[in-house]
Amino acid sequence: QVQLVESGGGLVQAGGSLTLSCAASGSTFSSYVMGWFRQAPGKEREFVAGISRISTRKIYGDSVKGRFTISRDNAKNTVHLQMNSLKPEDTAVYYCAAKGEPVYVHLVYVQSSAYNYWGQGTQVTVSS
Repeated sequence: QVQLVESGGGLVQAGGSLTLSCAASGSTFSSYVMGWFRQAPGKEREFVAGISRISTRKIYGDSVKGRFTISRDNAKNTVHLQMNSLKPEDTAVYYCAAKGEPVYVHLVYVQSSAYNYWGQGTQVTVSS
């Protein structure tokens, strides 16, 4: 099992930047595919970004391509989401998620149902 704790959310003006972090504990971090999702009030949970076990593959949701960057540090058991050029529509609770993947090092999952473990979420609010 793995426990996930997000941090770094907050209030930012449109056009600004934030970096979210997710600290993992409890298991071998490098054996997990990691993802970021978000959920705005009244909307379904949305895939934001995912990264393979050894960072060889990264996938982004269409709404954040070119603005967000996902990265991970397996030595520090952390995954980050650098968010630039933020828009009011980026306002949501952001969740870190993990999926154990013992075989394929280059795999990334985009469906929320694929992930086994979730953090508690961190609020990001972008003002116009």
